[in-house]
Amino acid sequence: MKLQTNQNRTMFREDCEPLLRFFPSTTQQSKFLGCFDQCEEAGPPRDCLPDLLPPGVCNLLNPAAIYANNEISLGDVEIYGFDYDYTLAQYSNLLHSMIFDTARDILIEQFKYPEGLGKYDYIPGFAIRGLHYDVQKSLLMKIDAFHYVQLGTAYRGLKPVPDEELIELYGGTQHIPLYQMSDFYGKECADSYWHRKHLQHGPSLKQFMDIFSLPEMTLLSSVIDYFITHGIEFDQVHLYKDISDAIKDVHVKGVMYKWIEKDLEKYILHGDEIYAVLNRLVNHNKKLFLITNSPFSFVDKGMKHMVGKNWRDLFDMVIVQADKPNFFTDRRKPFRKLDDKGSLQWDKISQLEKGKIYKEGNLFDFLRLTGWRGSKVLYFGDHLYSDLADLMLRHGWRTGAIVPELETEIRIINTEQYMHSLTWQQALTGLLERMQMYQDAESKQVLLEWMKERQEIRSLTKNLFNPQFGSIFRTFHNPTYFSRRLVRFSDIYMASISCLLNYDVNFTFYPRRTPLQHEAPLWMDQLCTGCMKTPFLEEMVHIR
Repeated sequence: MKLQTNQNRTMFREDCEPLLRFFPSTTQQSKFLGCFDQCEEAGPPRDCLPDLLPPGVCNLLNPAAIYANNEISLGDVEIYGFDYDYTLAQYSNLLHSMIFDTARDILIEQFKYPEGLGKYDYIPGFAIRGLHYDVQKSLLMKIDAFHYVQLGTAYRGLKPVPDEELIELYGGTQHIPLYQMSDFYGKECADSYWHRKHLQHGPSLKQFMDIFSLPEMTLLSSVIDYFITHGIEFDQVHLYKDISDAIKDVHVKGVMYKWIEKDLEKYILHGDEIYAVLNRLVNHNKKLFLITNSPFSFVDKGMKHMVGKNWRDLFDMVIVQADKPNFFTDRRKPFRKLDDKGSLQWDKISQLEKGKIYKEGNLFDFLRLTGWRGSKVLYFGDHLYSDLADLMLRHGWRTGAIVPELETEIRIINTEQYMHSLTWQQALTGLLERMQMYQDAESKQVLLEWMKERQEIRSLTKNLFNPQFGSIFRTFHNPTYFSRRLVRFSDIYMASISCLLNYDVNFTFYPRRTPLQHEAPLWMDQLCTGCMKTPFLEEMVHIR
């Protein structure tokens, strides 16, 4: 589209000058403005992007880095606590297929679901962590930090739900009220009176926060797909509960534990690095403890594989079958001691001894018997609610979230395709914001074309992470519901415990000051992609 007059073109070019803040060097600014002189179009062509991107802009983020939400000095931390599954022990994706297949067969053999479900296999990469499932509507969807469903990310079964249908289902809006989503501070309430009541009488949403929930979401979608495809009516609540129970059986009955124990080399990742982390901490006089929901025999075999037969010598406390999150909130369960073979002892626990194994118990007795309180304790876990929320909000411990997906997402962010797409998307957004004052017919057409192209680029960027649901951290422009709680419940987050090896034991993590919306104009020379939280280092001398 061409602008109608030279005067309009001059005004247009002048209005674009505030966009120069996106480009940190005068050379790149000149190239940006030069795009208008090189062509008759109303905006800079996309093929300018390779020249506009700063040199070395890709590969800026380190997948093995630790990222801080809150300032924390490791020098102040005296005690390190760990969850086991997906914290100390990272599992290969092969485990997800095994969980899916076994739970699917339980549905067929024990719950008498149609045998045709046996044709469904696990779909790697179908779902992502942090999604919500509306039990009454059979919808799996991605919700942002403001409780809005991201359009294009709602699925019934294995097929997307059109945006218009989604909005109609929720009364003309994408917004999901808080009372339908969770109880206090975002924790799941699967066993609460509130949850049972709303499952029977109204909408209720379950958020899948566990990495083990990836096969559960895929199985849920596969079963719904089968029923819809074959025109079979089903009760949404019963279906959700049956699948949840089938998945639970895989864990509770120990089937998954047997697979892993049978081939530790196949399923457990990063074993040598875990030993290096724990040994390093002990050598620097840090106390270590383990609180896990897994049984002792399973943990013992895994830790011997990763750390060695004397792994217990590294830990001051080992607590198994802790029943988190109830361990952190329920005062009633006492600790019980296990002997070296894992058999229960009957004596009353008046102290927690180094080298001993304990079962169940509760955090309040743990605090009373150890005296380990406040910010001198740092606990790592993968589940934001079950592992971290209560420790941070109620007890003032420091917390570290293990987010294995972070490594893959950072590698995608570091690609040229992502950088080019996001840079152009930001430029288009700035153009739309500045140019919306032009209301003549031709200018409106230009704006419509830009809006269409911006939406296409946003979809492309989303698909780089996951074609169905995108990134676990972002919707198109907002943080996800998962991401907001990651910031709220963790001081630091990382892809693996092994990331600690990249930092000194006295290292202080300083979260970067990121601009609030009303502060953004004051931030000079900030990379427009938003993936860096600080201005370019070479430009720092200009900031006072």
